[in-house]
Amino acid sequence: MKLSKTEIAGLVRETVAEITGPRRIGVPGARAVRKRLSATVKAAEAGDVLAIGLALSDAPSMKPARARWVGWELINKHAGAVQALDLAKVEALGAGNSTWDEVDGFGIYILGAAWLRGRIKDADVKRWAKDEDLWRRRAALVATVVLNTKAHGGAGDTKRTLAIANLLIDDREDMVVKAMSWALRCLVNWDRAAVERFLSEHDARLAARVKRETRTKLRTGKKNAWQDKVGVRA
Repeated sequence: MKLSKTEIAGLVRETVAEITGPRRIGVPGARAVRKRLSATVKAAEAGDVLAIGLALSDAPSMKPARARWVGWELINKHAGAVQALDLAKVEALGAGNSTWDEVDGFGIYILGAAWLRGRIKDADVKRWAKDEDLWRRRAALVATVVLNTKAHGGAGDTKRTLAIANLLIDDREDMVVKAMSWALRCLVNWDRAAVERFLSEHDARLAARVKRETRTKLRTGKKNAWQDKVGVRA
């Protein structure tokens, strides 16, 4: 189904108004809006869904509403659209990210999804990992989470995960350190031995937080030791 430019603009306008209007709907409400929009565009051409997703993530009012993820998730949940991603589209969708929640949504729904499906190359993600922008470096690590999470289609990928981790061993930006811990903890579920070797080989260089949280995950299956007592999942 081909959508006209007028139809695309109307869907974007209505979605933005519903999410950023005076009535605070929060993440659950925004996700309900996204699901309705997904149903509406289910049969639409991939290019049209990409256009809607980009327009939503770029809408000025979506950033202060912390809702750029709606556009990315819309693309991720449309099989044709996510398969139509390429490097130029990924770069466009990721432009302007400057908070951890934006980066994590983009890293999971777009960057990681495109990487997992072979729509972008390992070299592209490595380039992000070496970027001066800390948010792009964090996104590179977050993208590895997709490779190691069944819910996102991942089936474990030690080689590519540790290739990105190796590039950021010495990075001490807090947001990057936290993402390193997340990336390694996700890999634990697939390759404990590789993570243990990585920690041992780079003990002197890794941030204390990364070593502490990852070793706790290896030992208890959780991020923090206190979670064992209260039953909170990692």
